[in-house]
Amino acid sequence: MSERVPVLRIGQVLLVSIQTDLDDQAVLNLQDDLAAQVVETGAHGVVIDITAVEIVDSFVGRMLATIASITRMLDANTVVVGMRPAVAITLVELGLSLGGVRTALTLEKGLHMLSRDVHAPRSALS
Repeated sequence: MSERVPVLRIGQVLLVSIQTDLDDQAVLNLQDDLAAQVVETGAHGVVIDITAVEIVDSFVGRMLATIASITRMLDANTVVVGMRPAVAITLVELGLSLGGVRTALTLEKGLHMLSRDVHAPRSALS
């Protein structure tokens, strides 16, 4: 059985901290769990912390883009935080621009980005 990634609630934001490499089933579980919790809690934002992720491949890149697309469809913005320089370089080299995925260097900056979204007019976010 695949491990489940915990999803923590901080106010109107859900925090996902990826601490280990995820297999296919763990990613599917995370997508399902996160989508359900966005709907259940009415969260307006999701922060995915990848500080502990040292190696990234196209699978991880697609996972991040897919999660951001799912949460956007459910009216929540996603910010990926804690990306290491080597991870950013690898994603660019793989040709993965992660369209639609916003990034911030730290959790604090990511939470700040999402708090600004709440106070911005909806048309400015489209």
